[in-house]
Amino acid sequence: MKTKTIKQTVILPVTPKELYTLLLDSKKMSTIHNGKTSMTKRANGKFTVFDGYCQGYNMELVEGKRIVQAWHFNESGWPDDHFSVCTFLLEPNSKGTKLTFIQTDVPSQNYDSLNEGWYTYYWNPIEQYLKRK
Repeated sequence: MKTKTIKQTVILPVTPKELYTLLLDSKKMSTIHNGKTSMTKRANGKFTVFDGYCQGYNMELVEGKRIVQAWHFNESGWPDDHFSVCTFLLEPNSKGTKLTFIQTDVPSQNYDSLNEGWYTYYWNPIEQYLKRK
């Protein structure tokens, strides 16, 4: 299977520690996604997002700095036993936090939809949520 890597950078108006906490908060992320999210805050802990559309486990958690997770997507063309690795790197920025997102091992046929989907279903809704706060 051919794979690709997604790399995106967004600036969000919160501290790295606040963004880290938000990304692992089941209740707040359920509100942001408008669908059930279940997150754990420990290494090897499992999670589900978007009512189970995505699932996986935490590989590495460094508070306020880095989240590394294995993600599986329940979508056409995604092999049943395949996980991609999503890395969320959080750095202080004059406007809040610079989030560098890297997703490796994305099946090539799913690249375009996921590349766009992170903005549509993650970064933009998170930004809207933070503006309402």
